[in-house]
Amino acid sequence: MHSKSRLFRPFAILALASTALAGCMVGPDYKGPPPVASDAVSAATFRRAQDATADPPPSRWWIALGDAELDQLVDAAFAASPDLEAATARLRQSRANLRKDRANLLPNTNASALYLHSKGLTGALTGSAAASGASASGAGASASAAEAQSAADSTLDLYDVGVDATWQLDLFGGKRRAVEGDKAATQAVQANLEDAQVSLAAEVAQDYVTLRDLQQRLALAQHNGEVEGRMLDLTKVLRQGGAATDLDVERLVNQVQSTQAQAVPLKAQIADQLDRLAILTGRAPGDLDQELAASAAVPLPPPVVAVGDPASLLRRRPDVRAAERTIKQKNAVIGQRTADLFPKVELLGNVGYSSSELASLFTPASFSYIAAPVLQWSPFDFGRTSAGIREAKGERAEAIANYRKAVLGALNDAETALALYGHQRESLTSLIQVEQSADRASSLTALRVRGGTATTLDQLSAESTRVAAQTNVSQAKAQLTEDYIRLQKSLGLGWTAPDAQGAG
Repeated sequence: MHSKSRLFRPFAILALASTALAGCMVGPDYKGPPPVASDAVSAATFRRAQDATADPPPSRWWIALGDAELDQLVDAAFAASPDLEAATARLRQSRANLRKDRANLLPNTNASALYLHSKGLTGALTGSAAASGASASGAGASASAAEAQSAADSTLDLYDVGVDATWQLDLFGGKRRAVEGDKAATQAVQANLEDAQVSLAAEVAQDYVTLRDLQQRLALAQHNGEVEGRMLDLTKVLRQGGAATDLDVERLVNQVQSTQAQAVPLKAQIADQLDRLAILTGRAPGDLDQELAASAAVPLPPPVVAVGDPASLLRRRPDVRAAERTIKQKNAVIGQRTADLFPKVELLGNVGYSSSELASLFTPASFSYIAAPVLQWSPFDFGRTSAGIREAKGERAEAIANYRKAVLGALNDAETALALYGHQRESLTSLIQVEQSADRASSLTALRVRGGTATTLDQLSAESTRVAAQTNVSQAKAQLTEDYIRLQKSLGLGWTAPDAQGAG
């Protein structure tokens, strides 16, 4: 027992040293991302925001549009989008890699069990020696031959059970830096998945609004064509009576044909939007034709939109968070490379039992073990490790630059979207006033027709002007909703954190 203690003593010393150095990790500790646009980030509100509002919720902003069909489309896209499936698969891979590197902190073990049965092999060797001796002496040859025959018929059984282990001590934190980097990389991949959700929700909503806008424009174009057709018929009658000229007729013919021509590409664009929505929701082109065939109004944004402040924007935007996590991951790689400058200690051990009889296998006499610490160090690698450290520092510098770009891009997206949304609301207000004026003019013309002071042609002309004003308002409403969607995307809204088990 005393000899066993002496053999295990190096292991105990190294284990104690490993414990003492557990907090030692070479390389730079991560201290957070660098400051970017500090004045803008610390502002209470966005510069283009009309007033300060509370922070918006991070998910399902499209519900505020009040369109059940849109809600179903976004949910379907989240459930069946190939892009989200691929992003979720990448998250699973990253989490598995993190678990693997965490396991590398622990010993590698292998268990083995052996049973060996041989017949005549050992005996044949003994018998051959006996037979040779008998030939040399001459006398007693018969007895020696018998002994050789008995040895040739002998058998050998061997039972062996053992466990071996190898453990590379993480004295300088290289493996712990790998775990640190993998954790940051996994968080970046998860942020990328959330960013894919943001983009997908915005794309579905944009395509849906475009579809409804096209359907409204087609209905108005068809109605305007009917009005112009009635004007043309009336003008032809007036020409026959001498109250209109051939030029008047040709002008209206040209107008009717132009309006009809405008309706043709609208139908093609509607078909294209239907197919785009089908693909986004994981269905084949044409599968949504019947479901979305009926024309519906463009959904409008709520009167008040919560946008929060720049600091909350950066905390919320998945692409900014992914860029920040990448800095930490690259920073950890520097520590991994730096650890390669120092020696590595690996513990090798084997414990087992070996016996020729099963009954005596697990007895003290059958016990055996091997213990061996191994030191590895490459102090002269002609600059390979140093070059690896410089490479890792360069990758971290690139990640920092990408983070700065992501922050500035996020701030620019939000400010631009706020400006567009605010101006579009003003434009829509003006166009609504024009539409109201056209409505009043059409009503007054109808009264004049009944009073005999205006012609039916005047009434049809006023109606055509009113339809044109309606078309402009319809397009302006669609643009307002599209700008609202762009604003939600710029704010980093529309993602939900994946379930840890479901995504892992």
